[in-house]
Amino acid sequence: MSRYDLEYRSFSLSLADPLETASGTIESRDGFLVRVSRADGAVGYGEATPLPGWTESLADCEAALERARDALDSGDEDGALEAVDEAVAARYGVSLALADLAASSESIPLYRYYAPDALVARVPVNATVGDGSVEETVSAARDAVERGFRCCKLKVGRRDVEADVERMRRVRDAVGPSVELRADANGAWDYEEALAAIEAFDEDDVALVEQPLPAGALEGHAELRGRGVGIALDEGLLEHGVDTICEARAADAVVVKPMALGGLDVARQVTTWMAEFGITPLVTTTIDGVVARTGAVHLAASLPELPACGLATGDLLAEDLGRDPVLFENGAAVVPQAKGLGVEGVWEA
Repeated sequence: MSRYDLEYRSFSLSLADPLETASGTIESRDGFLVRVSRADGAVGYGEATPLPGWTESLADCEAALERARDALDSGDEDGALEAVDEAVAARYGVSLALADLAASSESIPLYRYYAPDALVARVPVNATVGDGSVEETVSAARDAVERGFRCCKLKVGRRDVEADVERMRRVRDAVGPSVELRADANGAWDYEEALAAIEAFDEDDVALVEQPLPAGALEGHAELRGRGVGIALDEGLLEHGVDTICEARAADAVVVKPMALGGLDVARQVTTWMAEFGITPLVTTTIDGVVARTGAVHLAASLPELPACGLATGDLLAEDLGRDPVLFENGAAVVPQAKGLGVEGVWEA
């Protein structure tokens, strides 16, 4: 018999505001809370929250979790992860629960399970500024800076380039020269639009632009590099993989989403490989519940010298699975130092 039991249950978390994406409007985040328990009472939690266009479907995720549960019931512990190998959100949920249980059993925070010598109190985070009017954008950026954020990422690409350039310029004027600014286009531009935006952004000392072109345009991203503004790939990582991106020299940075990659262990392997080629990882979430978000914070804490990451996304949800153990102070996430994930009360909620 297996040493472990795996349970899961579904949830639906409403967003504070609907989110427009290339795959459609998202009004809620639907997924599964995962619990792995051991006969001695030890418990670990995970979260599997699929996202259209990034992971398997909700139905395929549940089917994969069912296979993992059957494998554990049969005593095949290695087979539990093999059962979810092709379903990245399910794999994140199962692997996170197993890692949380293991770290809790050793009475260490989860990030030290992956990086035993690390002792990290905080990781830097960016504020995300939505694609509003000039006045709304400036107000949101000012508010973020007043709350201590030293990096703001502006959503761009849903209006003409000139309008986005004006929004960025006004934000730079409002927050001053010491705040790092980034832009996230979500693949909205063609090459000429992206080039015009990047040349204008360089004048306002924008640090990088995420996914200026569609995911498939690897050569175009390579051509855009070296123009003063860094190029970060997001969707492009899943489209091409690390090796192809490195060979094409198409990115200065890559956005690392553990839910889309299949787990913290896989994400760490990806970031290690990217570091060999001088590519900067930017850890972020897929607008997940508190269990998966906290896992991403621990991932960031296990990696050395990261720039500001996209981890302050809890306020995008109108409701959550439980209390958030991560505090955000002065532009940084305070890393939980309790054993395991540090998440409590989610199963009972």
